[in-house]
Amino acid sequence: MAKHVVLAGAAGFLGSHLAHRLLLGGYQVTGLDNFHTGRVRNLSHSMDHEAFHFIVHDIREAYIGKCDAVMNFACPASPPDYQANGIGTLKVNFQGTLNLLGLAKSSQASFFQASTSEIYGDPEVHPQVETYRGMVNPIGPRACYDEGKRVAEALTFEYQRQHGLAVKVVRIFNTYGPHMRPDDGRVVSNFITQALRGENITIYGTGRQTRSFCYVDDLIEGIFRLFESGASVTGPMNIGNPVEFTIRELAELVIDVTGSKSTVINLPLPEDDPRQRCPDISFARQTLGWEPKTALREGIEKTVLYFDNILKQPENVQAA
Repeated sequence: MAKHVVLAGAAGFLGSHLAHRLLLGGYQVTGLDNFHTGRVRNLSHSMDHEAFHFIVHDIREAYIGKCDAVMNFACPASPPDYQANGIGTLKVNFQGTLNLLGLAKSSQASFFQASTSEIYGDPEVHPQVETYRGMVNPIGPRACYDEGKRVAEALTFEYQRQHGLAVKVVRIFNTYGPHMRPDDGRVVSNFITQALRGENITIYGTGRQTRSFCYVDDLIEGIFRLFESGASVTGPMNIGNPVEFTIRELAELVIDVTGSKSTVINLPLPEDDPRQRCPDISFARQTLGWEPKTALREGIEKTVLYFDNILKQPENVQAA
């Protein structure tokens, strides 16, 4: 019988891609999502699959069931989304993670936690290695997400220590690709949406701050390999692209790919926005034999095609 995975956040950007990958891998998947930031259309490739079952559910409430593995990908991940209700974001990360850990414990299942590069804050170590403890402002406007994910990691490893739960933690770096929302506020979706609409492209700060952008297919493959790795591989493990670009370089690439006549303008840098963000993926390379394969231009071209189609849909045309 196929192993049964409960996947929280299944209708989100990453969760929907992961649901599809798990189904391709022969798993039975129960997807949970409250559609706060997820979308039904993201699950178009999974909904009709006989091994997929979807339940509208908010993980801040307990979910009762039996399974072989629990994967927690449920949390708003862009600053506008998680800052819109900071207390709600903290509850998702603490109470939601606690509920899912309880589900894993009662089912004698394994637990997989999606963490983030944001736990490193505005790093003083570059590139970031998993042993680096970060520099996070615990009372700043990003703390609801940064500290929320840090406590989710702490809960995960306490369940391993106190209850012998089999756990894994992945730290996800900037990811982009199809299933992103045009209005999610992330830099790639912002730039592409603005370019396709012929609007000014807004760079916060000088544009010299750097990010490393990983195409979603590459990221999901890394996550899937970590999920299927041996029990001794717990992480935390960085999964992302170690090739670094400035924000201005990204803006110029998007303009070039879209053929847009947009102009780049600069706005003040938000508080606690990291100056550098780049993963050291040595652990993933050595342990999983994984590294990203998609060049930034290729990934942006694929993402532009997706956004161009989404923006032509009636609800987005009206919002333009």
